[in-house]
Amino acid sequence: MAKRTKTVPTSPQAKLSAVIKTARDTMRKDAGLNGDLDRIPQLAWLLFLKAYDGLEERRQVTDRKFRSAIEAPYRWRDWAADPVNGRTGEELLTFVNEKLLPYLRELRGAGQDDPRDVIAAVFKETYNRMLSGYLLRDVVNKVNEVNFASSDDIHTMAHFYESMLREMRDAAGDSGEFYTPRPVIRFMVQQVDPRIGETVLDPACGTGGFLVESLEHIRPYVTSVEELRGLDADVRGIEKKPLPYLLGMMNLLLHEVQQPHIVRDNALGRPVTDIRNVDRVDVVLTNPPFGGEEEKGIQSNFPEATRTAETAWLFLQLVQRILRPGGRCGIVVPNGVLFGDGVGARIKERLLQDCNLHTIVRLPQGVFSPYTIIPTNLLFFEKTGRTKEIWYFELPPPEGRRNYTKTKPLRFEEFAECQAWWKGASRKARKESEHAWRVPIAELEANGFNLDLRNPNRPDDLAHRPPQELLAELIQAEQEVLAVLDDIECVLSGHED
Repeated sequence: MAKRTKTVPTSPQAKLSAVIKTARDTMRKDAGLNGDLDRIPQLAWLLFLKAYDGLEERRQVTDRKFRSAIEAPYRWRDWAADPVNGRTGEELLTFVNEKLLPYLRELRGAGQDDPRDVIAAVFKETYNRMLSGYLLRDVVNKVNEVNFASSDDIHTMAHFYESMLREMRDAAGDSGEFYTPRPVIRFMVQQVDPRIGETVLDPACGTGGFLVESLEHIRPYVTSVEELRGLDADVRGIEKKPLPYLLGMMNLLLHEVQQPHIVRDNALGRPVTDIRNVDRVDVVLTNPPFGGEEEKGIQSNFPEATRTAETAWLFLQLVQRILRPGGRCGIVVPNGVLFGDGVGARIKERLLQDCNLHTIVRLPQGVFSPYTIIPTNLLFFEKTGRTKEIWYFELPPPEGRRNYTKTKPLRFEEFAECQAWWKGASRKARKESEHAWRVPIAELEANGFNLDLRNPNRPDDLAHRPPQELLAELIQAEQEVLAVLDDIECVLSGHED
């Protein structure tokens, strides 16, 4: 008698991974796509249309008056859902290139927050890059296997986005943009603690990680339909680049935000003096690009004394200006922001005058591995008046390890000690420890606003410190020297003009 083999159910994540892998393998055969920088955007907009059609179908069931933003024959169900009799070959290419995408770009809404305006913005710079209509049909058929009506598939797709974005970062090379690990996002959101009725902004939102985490943090406290609608409108993002914008919009849609409030723009693109009370927000949570440089036109939007090409410095000024009185911020910054002098020192001086920079969490080496070895820090401040002292918390690496790696990343549970030490919103019961210490403002002023301070409670025996840590300090010292040389070069260039 033949032995029966037990059938093991396929998990939603395994199923989706298999579908995406097959679709990408198919796309590798198309001559119009060159690497993941082409394949991932192509796959992203197809997934977007499939997901959006699923959302609209569900709304039609629950709301008889609902009108689809995308009309026939441009809905996914009209042109993509039939794997046997649907368009293929040149017919499919002609439809997608000459009818579908132009139609989506030209959608116009009839009022504020009309979803047609959202779709038009998403597809403004989206193009089909596949040359074979037969291969495109194969990819469409694979995407069609993803069932966005399933909550399991929705959560799995949101998780998959993170891995897809990491691959995008690997394919793009060093562009100064490091997608924030989910444990860091979750920790920052929990400590800043956005609440119902507060406006939350990420001015460099990328794919929407901080926005999604903020929504999930606040939603358990929602008690009415009106509060839920208000929450979706209060969580906002700005993103400069088209692909992260597309992925961020889809990420919010997958998390049941029917009309995502993400603007495709450069948050640094308007003079900070033009920021009005109506533009200000209660909470900012963000990880702006490291090491990027902005053109002179963007630099001119900031006060002359604090103009710089460095993107991180400009975002730090923007965040300070855009917060309402009493507003709160959590922001990721590289070590260069802590030790920077010259223009950097003036920016920090202004920040400490206007805001209470109450906490700096120093992250261990490798948290952003493999994207960068640059040490990073989390700054938490409130627009409640002048800083009197700064508390530092040095997050230790796991016991027995020197740093984090791509295969052994930071886990959220490793923030537990810091959260216990934080002592809630008041922060009054904090105590110094092996990992925590405080520095009065007078000491910072005397030190030229250098915030890159060593933990005085940690043994500093060079013979027992890990080589990676010593190397990181050497790199940091090199960066400090380069920063000084840059300032000197700027001064000399100014004299030449």
